[in-house]
Amino acid sequence: MRLVLCYPVEPSHLAQIRQTVPDFEVVDAGQEHVAEELLDADLYCGHAKVPVDWDAVVAQGRLRWIQSSAAGMDHCLVPSVIDSDIVVTSASGVLSDQVAEHTLGLIVAWHRSLPVFFRAQQKKEYIRRPTQDLTCKTVGIVGLGGVGRRLAEVLRPFRTRVLATDLFPIDCPSSVDALWPADRLDDLLAASDVVVLSAPLNDATRAMIDAAAIGQMKPGSLLVNAARGALVATEAMIAAVESGHLAGAVVDVVDPEPLPPEHPLWDVPNVIITPHVAGQARWRIDQMTRLLCENLRRWQLDEPLINLLEDKALGFPIRGGSYPLWTDLVDRIAPKDA
Repeated sequence: MRLVLCYPVEPSHLAQIRQTVPDFEVVDAGQEHVAEELLDADLYCGHAKVPVDWDAVVAQGRLRWIQSSAAGMDHCLVPSVIDSDIVVTSASGVLSDQVAEHTLGLIVAWHRSLPVFFRAQQKKEYIRRPTQDLTCKTVGIVGLGGVGRRLAEVLRPFRTRVLATDLFPIDCPSSVDALWPADRLDDLLAASDVVVLSAPLNDATRAMIDAAAIGQMKPGSLLVNAARGALVATEAMIAAVESGHLAGAVVDVVDPEPLPPEHPLWDVPNVIITPHVAGQARWRIDQMTRLLCENLRRWQLDEPLINLLEDKALGFPIRGGSYPLWTDLVDRIAPKDA
C-alpha cells in the first residue's frame, strides 16, 4: 500500500505514521509533488493547495481513501470523486478549538474597536473613542459542526443568546439556546446581532449569503466568516457595509483568495481581515497525525472510520450518523508540550 501525504509533517510525525503502518510505503509529497504522486497513491492524507487533476486520479482506479487534513472538503470533492468508490474522511473537529478561538478574538476586537486603537497607537494618539459590547447580544451560528459547537461554548461567558441553524438539527448543546433546521436561515439572520458562518462549502452553500440574505440581516449587525470565502457574495457584503445596513464584517476567509492588493474590500471601513489563519496552532499537525494514525489503525482492522462522509456530496460527516466523529471520541486538551 502506498500512502501519499500532503500536509506539513515533520520527521517525528513521519515516524509515528510509519510505526502505525510499517508495511506501507509512506511518501511525503508536499505541495510540490502531490499532483503527480496522487496518480500512484492507494491512500492519501492532505490538503492540496495546488491544482490536482482529480479526474485523472479517479480514472487511474488506484486511490481507495482520502483523509483530508482540513475540515473543509471543497479542495478534493469534485464530481468525479463524489461519484467514485473512493472513501473520504474529513478533519472535522481537529481544528475547532483554534478556529473558535480566532473567531472569538476577531468578534471581540471588532466590538472593542481594537483596530482603531492599534492605528492610533502607531500615530501616538492617546484619544478615548467609543466601543461596543458583545455581552448579552444575540449571536447566530450558521452550521453547528465542530467549529460552531465550540464557538457556542466559548461565547457562553459573554452571556450571549446563541441561535444556530444546521442541516441536521439534532443534539442541541446546552450552550445553544435554539437550534433550527437550515431552512430557517432567514429567521436566524433577522434575529441576530452577530452572524457567524460555520458551514461547509458545497453547491448548496456557495454564495448563500448574497444580497437577498444580507437584506434579511438585522440593520447594524455584524457578519463574521471564518469558514470559506465563497459562502459570501463579496460585492454584496461590501455594498451592505458601505451603505450602513451592516455595521461591519470580520473575515478570516475571502473570495477571491488570496485577496489581491487592489481589491476594494481592503479599504472598506469597519472590516477586519485576517489571511486564513484561524486554523493555525502549534500542535495542529500533532493532532492531525493523531487522527490519521487512528484511522489508519481502523482501516487495517476494517473498523468504522472517524469522520467518514456517508454522503460525499454534503461535504461533511453527519452528526448522529453511522460513523464516529472526532470530537465525540477525543478530548480537546492540547498536547502537554504545546
